[in-house]
Amino acid sequence: MKTIILCGGLGTRLREETEFRPKPMVNIGSRPMLWHIMKIFAYYGYKDFILCLGYKGEMIKEYFYHYEMMNNDITVELGNMNKIIIHQSHDETGWKITLADTGDKALKGARLKRIEKYIDEDIFMVAYGDSVADIDINSLLKFHKKHRKLVTVTGVNPASRFGELKIKDDYVESFVEKPAVGDNFINGGFFVFNKKIFKYLTSDDNCDLEIGVLEKIAKEGQLMVYKHKGFWSCMDTIRDVEYLNKLWNESLPKWKIW
Repeated sequence: MKTIILCGGLGTRLREETEFRPKPMVNIGSRPMLWHIMKIFAYYGYKDFILCLGYKGEMIKEYFYHYEMMNNDITVELGNMNKIIIHQSHDETGWKITLADTGDKALKGARLKRIEKYIDEDIFMVAYGDSVADIDINSLLKFHKKHRKLVTVTGVNPASRFGELKIKDDYVESFVEKPAVGDNFINGGFFVFNKKIFKYLTSDDNCDLEIGVLEKIAKEGQLMVYKHKGFWSCMDTIRDVEYLNKLWNESLPKWKIW
């Protein structure tokens, strides 16, 4: 089963980083966010990836083109550059990665439509290139296959950025450092799609996914939510980058299930 990761957005709210690189290539620890997302899927055995490239997509191509050289020990013989030995020293074996140019300005729906030719299976997965979670991919797929609807979206209930005080008569009754937002779930960016989704999409740059397409599918009763109540975090602002790096550096990255 293929996993599509949307990597083409401009990341305007993270201009401090995205002025120089595409958003999925912003580092968490010593690795790009994109690598962390792929590791989550690979942990469950899903290693066939299609990356929808756009803004500065050449940097993502370059990263994977040189991946073996830059992430393994190597032996070179000076004067004989045809003799380079790569010593396998990383765990990312068996990854198949299709890097597809889907346009600098295309919205998510158009990007998906443009990689339709690479999808052979009846169902496939889609993820945003800026979110991580300790999500159980197998449970997500099981849920999707059971209800047999067109789309499953993962709903998440993230922690607030700010602590919450419960107050009565100027007394603090309780203090919660990072409470959940509430009873409502938001789109967590991990999807399962039936191939029939392509009938709703066009390759026009302005074809969005959430606005229009998923709204229509919801009205038709074909959109289901898989409720993920564990860890989830997006990387939307520089504060998010700092938060995720803090978790990684302090050995508290709950999304690190591998």
